[in-house]
Amino acid sequence: MTDYVAYMRVSTAKQGRSGLGLEAQQAAINGFLREGDKLLSPPYVETESGKQDNRPELEKALNRCQLTGATLLVAKLDRLSRNVAFIATLQDAGVRFVAADMPEANELTIHVMAAMAQHERKAISKRTKEALKAAKDRGTKLGGWREYGEKHPKYGQKRVPVDHTKGTTARQSKAAEFSARVGKVIAEMRAEGADSMAEIARRLNAEGIRTRRGGKWQATQVSRVLNAVATEQAAD
Repeated sequence: MTDYVAYMRVSTAKQGRSGLGLEAQQAAINGFLREGDKLLSPPYVETESGKQDNRPELEKALNRCQLTGATLLVAKLDRLSRNVAFIATLQDAGVRFVAADMPEANELTIHVMAAMAQHERKAISKRTKEALKAAKDRGTKLGGWREYGEKHPKYGQKRVPVDHTKGTTARQSKAAEFSARVGKVIAEMRAEGADSMAEIARRLNAEGIRTRRGGKWQATQVSRVLNAVATEQAAD
């Protein structure tokens, strides 16, 4: 039993209006599902050229997968695999992916496509660790102070204390990011007719979306997310 979020793409608006291509993709998705599998929402449908990187519907689908832990399901691998930006986005999002026409691509093809990027990340990490070890061997203290090559403009010396507020800033940034992701789903639910905080909370819980702390939603928590999104938008 697996939860899926489906994504379909056509290259032209004419194809989208006529259903050409979409019907075949929908049939492939339906044929892939097994007893007990569940689509968490209607398929996200994109009308974009495969060469375009800007895919708002794909972003919505990935966002829903991140919030629910669902697997992204597409009908044909070539609908996505030719786009390098998609591969990078998929890797960064940490979303499981499967194509109805090539299920093994979930683990094989995507990993091969990202192999070089992953290798480079590991090389950078290794160089960073080696540089830190060399600094420690030279006697550099790596704890609560940082050393600069020249005097710091604020402290007037080369050794300055670590700014611990950066940890708070990082946590606030993660909270804002989570609110933004959930805010997009709430906007979709409102467009579908959810007209109260309680109804939105019920739908979030029904779709398996958890709060940032892993709990169930209540109306007050929905209101806090919307306030956070509104505050962020006002700041922009």
